[in-house]
Amino acid sequence: MIVGVINVTPDSFSGDGITGDCEAVIRRGRQLVVEGADLVDVGGESTRPAYIPVPLEEEVARTLPAITLLADDCPLPLSIDTTKAEVARLALEAGASVVNDVSGLRDSSMLDVVAESGCSLVLVHNSPASDTPDVTAFVLAGLARMAERAVSAGVAAQSLMVDPGLGFGKTWRQNLELLNRLSELRALGLPILIGPSRKATVSRVLGVGTHDRLEGTAALVAVGIAHGADAVRVHDCLQMHRVAQMMDEVARPV
Repeated sequence: MIVGVINVTPDSFSGDGITGDCEAVIRRGRQLVVEGADLVDVGGESTRPAYIPVPLEEEVARTLPAITLLADDCPLPLSIDTTKAEVARLALEAGASVVNDVSGLRDSSMLDVVAESGCSLVLVHNSPASDTPDVTAFVLAGLARMAERAVSAGVAAQSLMVDPGLGFGKTWRQNLELLNRLSELRALGLPILIGPSRKATVSRVLGVGTHDRLEGTAALVAVGIAHGADAVRVHDCLQMHRVAQMMDEVARPV
């Protein structure tokens, strides 16, 4: 599955944010359809390093019009990328069917919103791990706890997907280790999503700038798929769709 990104923010780390531009949102949605996306993920708050948190009202003002427009114009299912339960609730009412919570369920009401709606939920590992001797075991245990919490709160197990949270509280070497050991997350029995797109790890390894991370992203996507990723969240949808197609033939032949 290819998850295409639409950032309705002015401060996206990847420089692709579109805020308050309805026509740009529609163009981006149509572009993602043509480029092979299977799901569109809409976010209204940047998670870049040292990002400035966005108040609830502002995040709603950014995301709700975009979700509403896309629900009417885009044939693909929509995901809301948010850490706030109220934003998730409003987005689901407007047409989203997936919640992507990169905070690791920081908002205590998020599971209630998801359980009530019956939508799908991406559980993202987001805990400090830099001092952890075995980052994969640490992530696996954290995701297992979140999945247990979700099911206990009434979220259907079959609606869950897990994300190891590349770049969230982890060093660049830990990000690479997680990708190489991604298959160990299969123990959870849940689909795996990864978000390596344009991450700082690429610049750290290749010595390139923020806007020169395409090839490095392609390598991370390929490695992730080879080790069991079921979905990849990407900015460069057309190129990564081709990488995924190729890797599926290599790593998962029918």
